Amino acid sequence: MTQSKKLKEKIIGRGAEAILIQKGKILIKRRVKKSYRHEQIDSFLRTSRTKHESKILQKAFGLISVPQVHKTTEFEISMDFIKGKKLSDYLDNFSKKESLKICKKIGQEVAKIHQADIVHGDLTTSNMIYKNKKVFLIDFGLGFHSTRAEDKAVDIHLLREALESKHFKRWQIYFQKVLDGYKWPSSCAVLKQLEKVEQRGRYKNREKY
Repeated sequence: MTQSKKLKEKIIGRGAEAILIQKGKILIKRRVKKSYRHEQIDSFLRTSRTKHESKILQKAFGLISVPQVHKTTEFEISMDFIKGKKLSDYLDNFSKKESLKICKKIGQEVAKIHQADIVHGDLTTSNMIYKNKKVFLIDFGLGFHSTRAEDKAVDIHLLREALESKHFKRWQIYFQKVLDGYKWPSSCAVLKQLEKVEQRGRYKNREKY
């Protein structure tokens, strides 16, 4: 590889499972080898998880704003690099009116994937990018398909916890706007299940004391 090509690649993120590499307008998600796993098991897990995430992203692409997948290899997904504002950093910096509009949009986007039986698995504002008045959902590494109201309710519950943790000054009005946008034929069933999920959480917290 030439020096000029090396300069075009930049590692912009490292996680437990993968590194993120920006190469111009392309983002490469590369699942890294784990030395503590048996080599064949490690290869199988990285390959299957890469293919699984790629398929979910491609299905979601026809429904909501997500990075478009260009190529998938054994351990890598090449997709669009979304240059925008990560909502974990910027949501509180917008005007209150704009922030609430964004939160309603989040609810609308989540409703679309849930209607298609896609569960994101890690709904936090760290996995949302705001660009051109659109909310892009990113990182479907924990995503899966499910028809169960329970799984979708847990998805919403995780988002609620993320808002409370990261945006604690406004989290309640943010979450209410998310719920205002979360409208689809089975949303009532999911929100009813959400009440049960939150009750279980409160019960567990009481057990600690």
